[in-house]
Amino acid sequence: MNKILKYSFIDLIRSNWVISYTAFYFVATFGLLVANGDISKAIISLLHVITILIPLISTVFGVIYFYNSRDYIEMLLAQPIRRSTIFLGQFLGLVLSLCFSFVVGILIPFLVYGVSVSGYLLHFLYVLVAGILMTIIFSALAYLIALLNDNRLRGFGLAILTWLLFAILYDGIFVLAMIKFEEYPLDKVSLIASLFNPIDLSRIFIMLKFDTAALFGYTGALFHQFFGSNLGVVLAGFALLVWCFVPVLIILAKSNQKDF
Repeated sequence: MNKILKYSFIDLIRSNWVISYTAFYFVATFGLLVANGDISKAIISLLHVITILIPLISTVFGVIYFYNSRDYIEMLLAQPIRRSTIFLGQFLGLVLSLCFSFVVGILIPFLVYGVSVSGYLLHFLYVLVAGILMTIIFSALAYLIALLNDNRLRGFGLAILTWLLFAILYDGIFVLAMIKFEEYPLDKVSLIASLFNPIDLSRIFIMLKFDTAALFGYTGALFHQFFGSNLGVVLAGFALLVWCFVPVLIILAKSNQKDF
């Protein structure tokens, strides 16, 4: 698996997609730091960017990478190599390349700006962790969608629909439901519902450490009210880890059943 992972990582890290991804984060992060003049405001602004961009890029790029690598996968399947080794190695190569680009793209501007001596190092680390977890989650969802759909057009459509669902439609449907049933006590229902959206969980995960969870809506305020800052962070972080592992386990299970 290490050889497959290494080959996939090196191949991806040299691609124009990944280089452009790194450059975008570098320019965007440096611009936010200069424009805001305050690291805490820059981190919050960056959070708005990454909670939309990371799921989109990870989903689209994950689907593209799987379909473009299909011939290579079929060649490996003809060798005496376990299927789980092939698919896990390629998936980890994809995730590590995207995570590397994200970390390098935002780390250098913050280091230059002096985040380590500004008192916001812990908040910055939470942003890094949330970005890495979202990369894993949406890369896994994209990989799973491509694995289950041989038709490329259908796969791309489902990938974009998945991003739209979590990034835009989920919150809209949730707000409409809250308005429709406003006479009922839905606090606990709201908390449970937020666990099913990794983007909302990532926002809550970071904003609870800023003690400004209410800025990110009703569920953020409820997390702070019901669980407090530290317990809320632990719960949101655990839920994000579940979101990471479950799609990967499904990928491994489906790859052993897939007929190529």
